[in-house]
Amino acid sequence: MDNILKFAIQCARESGKIQRKFYEKHFSIRHKGDINLVTDVDIACQERIIKLIRKHYPDDDIISEEQLNCFDGTQNRWIIDPLDGTTNYAHGYPFFCTSIAYEVRGKIVLGVVYNPIFKELFTGQKGAGAYLNNKKIKVSGMKDLKKSLLSTGFPYDIATSKENNISHFINFLYEAQAVRRDGSAALNLCYTACGRFDGFWEMKLSPWDMAAGTLIVEEAGGKVTDFDGRAFSIYKNAIIASNSLIHKDIVRVLKDKEKQR
Repeated sequence: MDNILKFAIQCARESGKIQRKFYEKHFSIRHKGDINLVTDVDIACQERIIKLIRKHYPDDDIISEEQLNCFDGTQNRWIIDPLDGTTNYAHGYPFFCTSIAYEVRGKIVLGVVYNPIFKELFTGQKGAGAYLNNKKIKVSGMKDLKKSLLSTGFPYDIATSKENNISHFINFLYEAQAVRRDGSAALNLCYTACGRFDGFWEMKLSPWDMAAGTLIVEEAGGKVTDFDGRAFSIYKNAIIASNSLIHKDIVRVLKDKEKQR
């Protein structure tokens, strides 16, 4: 498995080179939805990673954001977000990454998340811990939600759906010390893993947004569940990740109806 981790790191770094090359320069931007972007850089990163996988692991399945995907099958599977934080990238905001996970028989066994601007490489391997630039990391020791720094995000249908996370966001503004919304679920998860955030929640995510980051959180000693505190799956779309100490409080707030203030 160490060889597969080294390969995943190579893929993430290759993607990062492309992101650095075109960062704050001219590239094409298209809209998949009203506020959902895709750039030429997303596609170039995806093509580079898939080419490497097809060469070295031709029998494996691949799930990636910017292609049509089949979630069936029993083969080992690569789960890729070639550029998580595309809107940030398009605006020159340096909070984006490549996220790569490897799934064996339905279980994520390794994850790699790389921010090429900050040169931060987060890695996790099942049963072997989580690391930032080869230094072992762990979740925070914060026990009090009121003193906790949380992160979240909003779905692309925020303007048209009532299930848009706004009421939860408002509730946590009152319940936590502060909440950040900075546009990359994969990095939010990794920041939770290394203790920069104490907890994270979000809805309407896809497998490639969460696969690598959730393993890294768990390997750093954190807890990952759905909104009800039950077993988590990357193939469902709601997630809580925390240092485990404030997890029950996060579940409690998410179950609250919007408070009248």
